Amino acid sequence: MLGPGALARTAPDEPAPAPEAVAPAVVDLAEIPAEPPVQPARTPAQDLFGADCDTEISGSTVTAFCHNRYLRTDLVRLHVECDRWWDVDGDSAAVAVGPAGRVELAGRCWKEVRSAWVSHQRS
Repeated sequence: MLGPGALARTAPDEPAPAPEAVAPAVVDLAEIPAEPPVQPARTPAQDLFGADCDTEISGSTVTAFCHNRYLRTDLVRLHVECDRWWDVDGDSAAVAVGPAGRVELAGRCWKEVRSAWVSHQRS
């Protein structure tokens, strides 16, 4: 076993190989493909879906800003999970975000917010 920086040594009674004894590297050009490998097909534009949403939590208030850059309408909902067991979690109604459309969703808790997220649904 060789560690980093260790040199391979021949046995004391064996002569070291001469530089001519080392075979030159040979590359078989037939093994190199003439064309690059086939790339997977891209998703058709009509199948792309889902608005980009940024969610901000400020104290007990949650705001989500969504922008749809695709051709299909996206139904978005804001879900807010409150930290206190007695605080009611909230789910907004579905809001349609058309192509190139923007929407702002808001929700809140009485006290602290544990988490918030936006769900998407094809229309």
